[in-house]
Amino acid sequence: MYLALKEIRKEKLRSGMIIAMIVLISYLIFILTSLALGLARENTDAIDSWGVQNVTLNANANVDMRQSLITKNQAGTLSDKEAYVGQASVVAKASSHERISSVFIGLDSDQFVAKTIKLTTGHSPQNNHQVVVDTAFQDAGYELGDTFKLNSNSTKYTIVGFTKNAKMNVAPVIYGNLSAWTTLKELSPGTIASAVVSKDIHYRASNTALKTYTTSTCINKMPGYSA
Repeated sequence: MYLALKEIRKEKLRSGMIIAMIVLISYLIFILTSLALGLARENTDAIDSWGVQNVTLNANANVDMRQSLITKNQAGTLSDKEAYVGQASVVAKASSHERISSVFIGLDSDQFVAKTIKLTTGHSPQNNHQVVVDTAFQDAGYELGDTFKLNSNSTKYTIVGFTKNAKMNVAPVIYGNLSAWTTLKELSPGTIASAVVSKDIHYRASNTALKTYTTSTCINKMPGYSA
């Protein structure tokens, strides 16, 4: 220890450069870790905000909500601890704003997920043409009352509310009604949702066409999340 301190005092420039290099490497690790955590959070913000314990999907969907479709007969009767969720990848388009790649989430307004969404301003959707969007839209210049179209659909959707930290797969979420989700996906009658989410950790789907996973399992299967 004595010899080391003596060497540091003797070679001040060299020792200073070594210390500076260690500090810079530590700072780089801190920045990369923060970036990774931020990206991970933007994959799961929306799901985390729902407070669900498990997710039920079509058994053939490869644990991917985007590929899952559930019929009302398959889902059966739900309690007040379960809710339907419909997911669709969309692009929001308006003539006076830039296009925004987003995730449309269809909800039943009478179920608990819709009631857990905290608005920073505005109100919840009251019909099929009203939506609540993540504040990323506000950052892009959108305001309450603005309208946009989704994908090639000719329907205009009106922003009636903003919510914070609503992102999925690093894309801002658009919350609307389940019937609007059905229209966007051009689904046949009978298909009710992409998933059934539950606050009850013991909930399991009774239909063999469905499979129930823990929320953490579904999150880890999200594209890019594990990476």
